[in-house]
Amino acid sequence: MFTFGMAATLFMAGMELNFKHIRGMPLFLAPRGWGLSLLLGGALSALLYATPLARSPLMLTLALSTTALGTLLRDGQQLDTPFGRLFVAAGTVGEVGPIVAMSLLLSQEYSTWQELGFLLLFLGLVLATAAVGMGLRPAPVVALLTRTLHASTQLPVRLALFLMAGYFVLTEEFSFESILGAFAAGMVVGLATQDKAAKPLRQKIDAVCFGWFIPFFCVGAGVKFHLNAFTYDLTTLLLVPLFLAALLLVRGAPAWFYGSHLARRERLPFALYSSVASLSLVVVISDIGMRTHSISPHIASALVGAALLSVLLFPTHAAALRPHASASDGAEPLAVDAD
Repeated sequence: MFTFGMAATLFMAGMELNFKHIRGMPLFLAPRGWGLSLLLGGALSALLYATPLARSPLMLTLALSTTALGTLLRDGQQLDTPFGRLFVAAGTVGEVGPIVAMSLLLSQEYSTWQELGFLLLFLGLVLATAAVGMGLRPAPVVALLTRTLHASTQLPVRLALFLMAGYFVLTEEFSFESILGAFAAGMVVGLATQDKAAKPLRQKIDAVCFGWFIPFFCVGAGVKFHLNAFTYDLTTLLLVPLFLAALLLVRGAPAWFYGSHLARRERLPFALYSSVASLSLVVVISDIGMRTHSISPHIASALVGAALLSVLLFPTHAAALRPHASASDGAEPLAVDAD
């Protein structure tokens, strides 16, 4: 059930994507910022690799370069502010980038060019499915979906879950990480359910995933979390604040390169929000690292601990540093989702 919960977590993350809010300059700046994060994360991982502390540079770089997309608000007014659009773009790339990178870099069955070809083929399938979902809305189909949404068949909900399962299996057949398929399925369903008429469907999917599948992921992550590593190993305990500071440096530093696109007083709050690690992705990366023997349980525990602390600490301080900016642009402080 942990695997199903993991898929549901990434599926819901994919549903949060809304590219219409980040088109233009935000979507242009976000990949540059994430590229800088990769460079900083790679440099820090290389330094740690030279010590006995951590000898898994790839996993560390990917974990440090994540951003919790769930920290964005669903309030449309906030998303229409410059700060909100820039943050949503940074969060989107901070979610998508590590997932794609894991799928490409951790697959060992095919050559690099074959993996790239399969990835392009899969992305083409995802785009085609999304186009069909957004464009194929004849009246009889809409009537059928609307009628069965409130009947015992729950056809729209079943179709969404079927798409998640299908993409999940398909990515495994391509020898990619299955989380890519779950995330892509969530993106397709999210794009196809943007209008207000689809709000009941999204609420039902929320209830199914957050009420049933995702708790299994949370429980499984807790079971896999080696709490005794902090009490019996001083090195692991010291790595938690080190990784927490690394998250702030790796994902927060790009905020100072946004120039005039981000007000000076908003750069530190933006850096803090961007540094909130995607707890679900960090757990997945740590789990994959332990399964492939490229990361030790102690390092995995330290990474998860740092990610959890970033969720608890960074948004609170960011909201405290940005009250006047929020009031002036008509936006409330960003809400936090553990993601």
